[in-house]
Amino acid sequence: MEYIFTEHQLVLSSYIVEELKDVTRRKFAGKSNAIDILLAKMDYEYVYTPDTLDETLFKIRDVKDYPVLYTAILEDVDILITGDNDFSDVDIEKPEILTPAEFMERYVKI
Repeated sequence: MEYIFTEHQLVLSSYIVEELKDVTRRKFAGKSNAIDILLAKMDYEYVYTPDTLDETLFKIRDVKDYPVLYTAILEDVDILITGDNDFSDVDIEKPEILTPAEFMERYVKI
């Protein structure tokens, strides 16, 4: 994360932030405040995920993942880093879809 914060611009969509908060409330009741503190300390660009999506841009197995990639395309994000295997079957030019390990291997020179 330090490399991303110093060498890149992290982009978080409203959909991702709300999903993070929902999962935290569901799995870690009483820890929602920790998410607010984390987000307040992080340096990132916050972008809005529209309510209405053009669902013809690509196909993805899990429809709940569509807003994530759709917003990345809409906001012209270069790289989408995800551990979700549903994204691995999507064939698009941009953004480049990488797992955290692939990102580290390809872009982080330690």
